[in-house]
Amino acid sequence: MPDDKTKTDNRDRSQVAGDEDYEVRHLAEEAGITPEQARILIKRHGTDRKVLHKIAESIKAS
Repeated sequence: MPDDKTKTDNRDRSQVAGDEDYEVRHLAEEAGITPEQARILIKRHGTDRKVLHKIAESIKAS
């Protein structure tokens, strides 16, 4: 992320790029799940970051 907030691009930060390993690893680290679990969640539920975090929380709670 740039230091100058006016120099940002138009990528949608609310979505996870499921085909990018670093995005999958980042989601997994943030959510406290394994990268494999993150990949499965993305395949089953789409790429919406908020939805994925909510589902990941339920996985951790079980």
